[in-house]
Amino acid sequence: MAKKVIEQAGFNPIRTAHDLGLRSEFAYLAGFASIGLALTAWLVSRAKKSDDKAQSDRWGIFVGHWAPTFFAIGLALKTEE
Repeated sequence: MAKKVIEQAGFNPIRTAHDLGLRSEFAYLAGFASIGLALTAWLVSRAKKSDDKAQSDRWGIFVGHWAPTFFAIGLALKTEE
């Protein structure tokens, strides 16, 4: 049903990204990189004396939310491929 709605709308952002050269492997790589970046951001923020511990947790969580998004885009691109 969702595919039919997208086709009727005439705009498919995943197909457009695929046509521009974005591949699922790139999205998966970005997902794994964001996991590493979240851990690094959290560790660096916790090491700074000027930031409190809650701020470190927020940085880690903020960046950590990117990974599922990249993995979902990777799955969508994989079906497009």
